[in-house]
Amino acid sequence: MNKKVAKVLIVDDDEDILMSLKLLLKQHFADIITEKNVIQLPNLLEKDNYDLILLDMNFSAGLNTGNEGIYWLRTILDKDPAAVVVMMTAYGAVELAVKAIKEGATDFVLKPWDNEKMLATLHSALKLRQSKLEINKLKGKQQQLKKDSDKKYTNFIGESEKMMDVFKTISKVAKTEANVFIIGENGTGKELVARELHRQSKRQDEVFISVDMSSISESLFESELFGSMKGSFTDSKEDRAGRFEVASGGTLFLDEIGNLSLAMQAKILTVLQNREIFRIGSSKAIPIDIRLISATNKNLHDMVSEGTFREDLLYRLNTIQIGLPPLRDRTEDIPLLADHFLARYAKKYEKQNLKINKSALDHLKSYRWPGNIRELEHAIEKAVILSELDVLKADDFLFHPSKRNEMDDIQSLNIEEMEKVLIKKALLKLRGNMSHVAKELGVSRATLYNKIDRYGI
Repeated sequence: MNKKVAKVLIVDDDEDILMSLKLLLKQHFADIITEKNVIQLPNLLEKDNYDLILLDMNFSAGLNTGNEGIYWLRTILDKDPAAVVVMMTAYGAVELAVKAIKEGATDFVLKPWDNEKMLATLHSALKLRQSKLEINKLKGKQQQLKKDSDKKYTNFIGESEKMMDVFKTISKVAKTEANVFIIGENGTGKELVARELHRQSKRQDEVFISVDMSSISESLFESELFGSMKGSFTDSKEDRAGRFEVASGGTLFLDEIGNLSLAMQAKILTVLQNREIFRIGSSKAIPIDIRLISATNKNLHDMVSEGTFREDLLYRLNTIQIGLPPLRDRTEDIPLLADHFLARYAKKYEKQNLKINKSALDHLKSYRWPGNIRELEHAIEKAVILSELDVLKADDFLFHPSKRNEMDDIQSLNIEEMEKVLIKKALLKLRGNMSHVAKELGVSRATLYNKIDRYGI
């Protein structure tokens, strides 16, 4: 006889009942746990998950109101809303059965029971439990996907030799389960690489979850990545799955992983080693099955030497490394990319006859693009919005072409002159995000605003 892979908990204060049920059910279910003392129920629920719970309605001698059973039923469902509970009683009043069902019990059996009916009830309850768990998993995935639904992603574009090498590497490693580490400057398309790896992988029909590690504060790190239980902290009103749990079965992309503190790195490493997570407020281990892809614009090997990044975590992440070239090193792809973005934004802003002339393309190719493809896309969109003619010319793009670093234009080593250039470069690189610019320059926002005002930037 094939046993169902299920963990069944039986709670009853009669040892004869516990023994009889265990002898019957162990022939049909893989794991049977019995408990005589109902007071231990919260501890049992804290330590483990159960696929089925058989719960007596009465535990006090001489009482048969069923109120104790209802109390413990509520306790179970408060701990695990997806729990499947079958109530047992020797007093088969219809009103009591209806009350238990209304309170959330899955079914109701009478003592003494008929073995065949008992087994049929439990097999049916097990199917319900499996359905509940699957629904909860899908809800978690849908909630996370909804957050990402407004993001726009497109397939890779490029014909340069450097990009051909990237495409070949993606094709080689996508079908494997190897962890992939993507390096490249901001705006080079690291998330596109991750999504393409997922699209070509065996997990392509499962979820892809992207997490920007630079946007998660240390205080929210564990709840965001590992999840939390109801009441585990202020405003925690329901159980919540973390990104690792939601991504299980699919691909998890950790972007800007170089921004993690050493404490956060240690927690990520533990999860990758043990392949399980613990939600905040729970001691139950939840196994995870993810394909991990990570990315950064920082040199993690230098950070390892400086003691700011764990070497053992780097080895975990860096099974296969993919390096993305900056746009200035693949200028032959600029016309292709420009046409792609032009088509997108011409359609969006209803200017579908727009073209880019040769002088404009030469203008685009002569610029260094510190913001890479993201900056090019932004420049094309802005030009489309402001265009009044059917052809985009060089002067429709508001930047000055130069292959030299702006630092080369400084005519002296005056500190204020150099500081002014650095602020301008940071503003350009981070697209005017003052919080990020201040952080990049190592100054407060108030200091940054004062300097911008003083230098007339």
